[in-house]
Amino acid sequence: MRAQQITELTGPDTALKLVDLPEPGPADNLLGGEGVVVEVGAAGVSFPELLQTRGMYQMKPPVPFVPGSEVGGVVRSAPAGSGLEPGQRVAAFCMLGGWSEVAVASPDLTFPIPDRLDDAQGAALILNYHTAWFALVTRGRLKEGESVLVHGAAGGVGTATLQVAKGLGARTFAVVSTDEKERIARAAGADEVVRSDGPWKDQVKELSGGGVDLIIDPVGGDRFTDSLRSLRPAGRLAVVGFTGGEIPSVKVNRLLLGNTEVLGAAWGEWLFRDRTLGPAIGAEIGKLIDAGAIDPPIGARFPLERAVDALKTLDERRAVGKVVLEP
Repeated sequence: MRAQQITELTGPDTALKLVDLPEPGPADNLLGGEGVVVEVGAAGVSFPELLQTRGMYQMKPPVPFVPGSEVGGVVRSAPAGSGLEPGQRVAAFCMLGGWSEVAVASPDLTFPIPDRLDDAQGAALILNYHTAWFALVTRGRLKEGESVLVHGAAGGVGTATLQVAKGLGARTFAVVSTDEKERIARAAGADEVVRSDGPWKDQVKELSGGGVDLIIDPVGGDRFTDSLRSLRPAGRLAVVGFTGGEIPSVKVNRLLLGNTEVLGAAWGEWLFRDRTLGPAIGAEIGKLIDAGAIDPPIGARFPLERAVDALKTLDERRAVGKVVLEP
């Protein structure tokens, strides 16, 4: 089978090589036990893969390895009792190995998808939407009727967070940088949109009547302090990642004076502590799909051989929605 391997940790321009490899089987499940073998129709391209090309991600497998943590495709084989059947269309979290024609995932992280979602949308479901639910509900304690501000709102995690928040009855605010990203954020469910290069903090406080209840921040960087100032009393800020590159710091007196909270929301880390998390969130995401609240936007599709271009779309902050490879 064809696959993309990271062969050296030199960045997206030079780290990848298109190779031919033997197809994996059920025993190649990285999480142990018999795995689900999936014929890959699309594989997600996310910030962790970009970091992996530079050796900067917390998961550091020895090179060479096939990156790609999430796929959409068709089941070739599944363990007895898994509830999955050959020919069934699924979204699957394989952790590694997704940038190939065949991948293997754990049954508890493989979820049927309806025919109205294509394989690319299946590849967008787990990492982004499970992260969104974890940040909003598991960690952020979102309640119906509360307000949510989303940074990086036109990206994969951002659009997922907007859709999940709207599906749960929240009022949504989006921070974006361009007209095109505003269009994407509004299509994903943003009630209000502000620009990152303007007085967005003041605008959010005025539009929300004093501040929002919850902020989801996958960006980090220099806007972090203004995010804290955008919270209403007893508000929460969930840290999801640092796509902006800089890891911010917080003066805790701001938390004291506002009775506010900063929360870590690392879905992947918690997933390995509690293996019931994947099926539980998967069931809730499934309900939102059935209700029509979730429709993952695909911003760019690349063939497998153009994986470098896909990564550079993220690296240059041109990505909107989900970026995918289609083997």
